Amino acid sequence: MIAESDNLIIVPRRHFGRIVGAAIVCLALAAIVRAFAVGQIEWSYVAEFLTVEAIMKGLVNTIVMAILAMFLGVTLGVVFAIMRLSANPVLSKTAVGYIWFFRAVPALLQLLLWFNLALIFPTIGIPGLFSFKTVEVMTPFVAALLGLGIQQGAFTAEVVRAGLLSVDNGQYEAAQTLGMTRLKLLRRIIMPQAMRVIVPPIGNEFIGMVKLTSLASVIQFAEILHSAQNIYYANSRVIELLIVAAIWYVIVVTVLSLIQGRTEAYYARGVAAPARR
Repeated sequence: MIAESDNLIIVPRRHFGRIVGAAIVCLALAAIVRAFAVGQIEWSYVAEFLTVEAIMKGLVNTIVMAILAMFLGVTLGVVFAIMRLSANPVLSKTAVGYIWFFRAVPALLQLLLWFNLALIFPTIGIPGLFSFKTVEVMTPFVAALLGLGIQQGAFTAEVVRAGLLSVDNGQYEAAQTLGMTRLKLLRRIIMPQAMRVIVPPIGNEFIGMVKLTSLASVIQFAEILHSAQNIYYANSRVIELLIVAAIWYVIVVTVLSLIQGRTEAYYARGVAAPARR
């Protein structure tokens, strides 16, 4: 559009870079869609296997594992975050060591270590009272839960610690002058305020946990990917079954993203939204 005002000609700025960038993105998306459309994919198999019993069982196992591992991770994260902020050097250093070690070791390696724990400890128990064979206790479910949950605890501890540190120190001092115990102080004063900082990253971690459960397929835990693999080993429909697994992961993550948004809005009540630019 060209307009005249006070003998000046106003020429809209041309954004050739944006136009070229948008065109490249559209072409790339079109190429990807075409590749899937003309590729050797039997979409009828995708529809057929989308809700078969084995996939549904894998979906349930994935959700259950993600929830339990996240619960374990958040519990450990809160405990070790409080320990790290403790004035007791033994508790603080222990928390630092836990966070350092389990953040450093890859999740897949931790799963394999827990699953093969019997090679180090043939039995588990209290000498003289009871003992169990480790190979019988450390099932794929237990190994996946411990591997994913304990690692999550290390990451969550840092998130919780950041949330606790975000609360003004005056809040601690004011509560202490009222004679509150440390547990009461955390539960009634600090944690409600820290949740606004803690919830967004924890929501992201939960979504990441859903996808991390796919690592448990290497130790034969029957989550979505493992169920899909068992089917395509039998019928050789590899791509079709991988697409089925991807569809369910996308659905689960979409639902969790919606829940995360609602939860963040709940804890952000009373806080002014940042001004839009």
